[in-house]
Amino acid sequence: MIVGTQKPFEEIWDMVKDFKRVLVFGCNTCVAICHAGGGKEAEILASMIRMKALEEGREMEVKHAAIERHCEPEFFEPVMEEVMTHDIVLSTACGVGVNFLSERIGKVPVYPGINTSFYGAVPEAGIFTELCGGCGNCILHLTGGICPIVRCAKSLLNGPCGGTNKGKCEVGQDIDCAWCLIFERMEELGTPEKFLEIQPPKNWATGIHGAPRKIVLKHIAELKEKGER
Repeated sequence: MIVGTQKPFEEIWDMVKDFKRVLVFGCNTCVAICHAGGGKEAEILASMIRMKALEEGREMEVKHAAIERHCEPEFFEPVMEEVMTHDIVLSTACGVGVNFLSERIGKVPVYPGINTSFYGAVPEAGIFTELCGGCGNCILHLTGGICPIVRCAKSLLNGPCGGTNKGKCEVGQDIDCAWCLIFERMEELGTPEKFLEIQPPKNWATGIHGAPRKIVLKHIAELKEKGER
């Protein structure tokens, strides 16, 4: 899931204070799970903006709404006509949702209400941990299912470094050394010999530092084209 945190209210207020009609637009999927941008959070944030506007004597109409996902047009297209009646949309979706809606909403600005943090998991209630960097060239089959790109402080492909100490990272004693975890996992799986395989430098042109990436499923795209004819 995509994990994010709500921006400081002062920053949000500075974004919206000069607009008359504001829509706080929530996303009920990933960012709802981490309590940052779902419908409930959008409603609370809208109330805070109203109270701030009243306190400062600003004339402002603030509404809130939420849809299942901001990253697929089928969910927001039915409400776009209403959404476009506002002077600004404060989206509490992740950065993908903000980009996607911005491309389709015409002259209405879409501003981010949260900071998108990482791809993560929920090991227990209220805790979100980063597990994947979306690098575009997965090597988890070689590292015991543990991602060194995000779980190693140095993103080493061949570790550990000289800073590891009793299974902990030199960055902080509360951080497990990713490569110690990888070795322990490989031993558990009965494949410790993979630890000795040297990995070449990662081709970042296909990963997070390359141009915007796109995946096209041609068989689905072709079906859609046939249906439109």
